[in-house]
Amino acid sequence: MEDLKGILSTAYFAPIQYYCKLIQFPETLIEQWEHYPKQSYRNRCNIYGANGVIALSVPVVKATNKKVLLRDVKISYDTNWQKLHWKGIEAAYKSSPFYEFYIDDLAQFFHQKWNSLLEFNLAIQDEICSLIELDSNYKLTNDFIEINIQNSNDFRYSIHPKTSKTEEDTFFIPREYTQVFSEKLGFEGNLSILDLIFNLGPDSSSYLQSCISKL
Repeated sequence: MEDLKGILSTAYFAPIQYYCKLIQFPETLIEQWEHYPKQSYRNRCNIYGANGVIALSVPVVKATNKKVLLRDVKISYDTNWQKLHWKGIEAAYKSSPFYEFYIDDLAQFFHQKWNSLLEFNLAIQDEICSLIELDSNYKLTNDFIEINIQNSNDFRYSIHPKTSKTEEDTFFIPREYTQVFSEKLGFEGNLSILDLIFNLGPDSSSYLQSCISKL
């Protein structure tokens, strides 16, 4: 029953489209055996600040060879990126309706250290799902799943921060909601799940359901 399974990469405070996939399928597989690709949501998220969209990236330890498995990628703490991300999120969302409601639960991800990027991302994902009471049933892949362009449920490489690498998703319809800076700068769709929960709070789960097309 592979047609009932979605396939995703791991992601750092994943975009809204990603969380829609977690609930769209009865079961989701998260790829851990791929070769780690750079400049993707695996170590990056987009938030919405006073001057527009801001990309936050988690630095990783450089591999000794060109190809390293995602499951073996280590987080680098050579710079204090956690403090920078924390301050950036605070500046972007401190005035949002639900910032104070959730921020204490998320503080651990900016004050504690994780060795593995995969474990870090999964801990974030589990916490987000718990906070907004989102049911998600996922498993890590046992082996690398070969790319099949005919598999419309494979989103490992199509949910991407670069527009040139994204693919049309007819089952995802982003809907407008009130954002901190949307009155000034306009609405920005499919940002990090952080943007959604800080602005919509407990209504985040129902919003995600509303973005899933029934076509």
